Amino acid sequence: MRSFYLSAAHKSSGKTVVSLGLCAALKKRNLRVQAFKKGPDYIDPIWLTQASGNPCYNLDFYNMSEAEIIQLYQEKISMADVSIIEGNKGLYDGMNVAGGDANADLAKLLNIPVILVIDTVGITRGVAALVKGYQDFDKQVNIAGVILNKVAGDRHESKLTQAIEYYTDIKVLGSVRRSKALIIDERHLGLMPANETPQSTHFINRAAELIADQVDVDKFLDLETKKPKVKSPICVNTNTNTNTNTNTNTNTKLTVAVAKDSSFGFYYQDDLDKFAQLGVKVCYFDALKDKCLPACDGLFIGGGFPEMQLPLLSANHALLNDIKTKIIQGLPSYAECGGLMYLTNKISINGASYPMVGVIDADTQMTSKPIGRGYVQLAPLDAHPWKKVTDKINAHEFHYSKLENINAKTHYAFEVLRGVGVDNKRDGIVKYNLLASYTHLRNLAGNQWVAQFVDFIKTKKTKTL
Repeated sequence: MRSFYLSAAHKSSGKTVVSLGLCAALKKRNLRVQAFKKGPDYIDPIWLTQASGNPCYNLDFYNMSEAEIIQLYQEKISMADVSIIEGNKGLYDGMNVAGGDANADLAKLLNIPVILVIDTVGITRGVAALVKGYQDFDKQVNIAGVILNKVAGDRHESKLTQAIEYYTDIKVLGSVRRSKALIIDERHLGLMPANETPQSTHFINRAAELIADQVDVDKFLDLETKKPKVKSPICVNTNTNTNTNTNTNTNTKLTVAVAKDSSFGFYYQDDLDKFAQLGVKVCYFDALKDKCLPACDGLFIGGGFPEMQLPLLSANHALLNDIKTKIIQGLPSYAECGGLMYLTNKISINGASYPMVGVIDADTQMTSKPIGRGYVQLAPLDAHPWKKVTDKINAHEFHYSKLENINAKTHYAFEVLRGVGVDNKRDGIVKYNLLASYTHLRNLAGNQWVAQFVDFIKTKKTKTL
C-alpha cells in the first residue's frame, strides 16, 4: 500500500484539482484509492469521495489525538492500494507558530512522503529557492516530489524544471498546464460542492485525463514510501466514557432521517458510520423534492448551502409543515449551521426573504463577510438535552449568516469559549426535543455526540411506547 501527502506552498495553489485528477486517474487503473483531507472540511471530501469512489475521511489535530489519527488512517488504508491525503492551506501553515498542527506534522506523524504542488504563475528560476526553502525548513519532512501547476507552456516548464533539478534533489513528477477545464467555481467557503454541480462527473473525468497526461503517474507510484509510524499501544475506545454509561444496544431498531441533497450535504463520513455501528438505520431525504419526512425516530439536518436553493426550499410547503409539526410533536432532532438556518422563520438574502420551517423563533440574515469561521470550543450548559459527557468540546464553525430577532426566551445548550456561535456567547438553540447549532460537531473520543443523540432518541421513544 502506497501513501502520498499532497500539499502546497500556500492555499489556492490548485492542490485539490490535482488531488482529484490523481485519485480518478488511479481509480481508472483499477486501483482502490482511499482519500483523506486534513482539517475541518466538508467540500473537498465530497469531491474526493466522488473522484476516488470511496468515502473520504478527515484527519484533524484540533479534535483528534495522534492515536486517533493513526488508528483511523490505518483502518482505512488497510483496504486500499494507494492513499492520498490532501492538505489544507500551505505545508507549514497552522495555528501554532512553533508547529505541531500543520500539514508537515501530519506527514511526519504518518511517515509518508509529501508531494508539493507549486503554483508557478509569475515565477521561473525562483521556484528553486521556494522548493529548497521548504525542503530545508524542516528536514524531517520528506518532500519526495514536485508537481508544477498552472504552467504557461513548454518554455516555462523547461525553466522551472531546470532550476529545480539544478539546485535540489527533488523529482519533478509533472507539469500541469493552465486550463479552464481545471477550474472549479469557488464560493465563500471554498470550492462549489460537487453535490451542487451536475457536471462534477464530467469535470473529474476530464481532470483525470489531463493529470494522467501531464503527470508521470508511474514515477509518482514508484516513489519510496514507508510504513506509517505506530505509537503502541493504540487504543481509542469511542464507545465508552468514564463520565457516562453510553447505551450502544444495537438491537434497538431506530431510524434517523438525514437531509442530503444540493442544499444539505456537509456530513463527516465517520459520523454516519457511527450511526451504522450503533445499529441505527440512516434514511436520506431530499429537502427540495420530498413532501414529507420518511418514517423515522430522529432527524438530522447537517450543513450546506441552503441559501443557494431558497426558492425551491421555500416552495416545498408540504415538507416545511411536516418537519415543523413533527418537531413540535417531540421528534428528537439535531441541526447544524445550514440546518439551523433552515429551521428559522425565514432566510433573507440580497433584500429578498424566503419563509422556512419556522420552528426556531428567529430570522436568518445572509452576510457578505464571514460571521464565524474556524475552530471553536464549547462548554455544555444545563439546558443541553443530551447526556453531558465532557466539560469542553472542540469543534468548528463556518457561516456567512447571523440570526436576528431571536426570541428573548430562547434556551441554549452551549457557552462559547472560543468562536462566535449564535451571539458570540452562546450556541445550540434548544426547543422541544431539538438541538440546533451553528457549530459542526464530529463524533470522536472527546465528543461522542452520535451515541449521545442515539441515547436521547431511545429515551424519547421508550417514553412514547
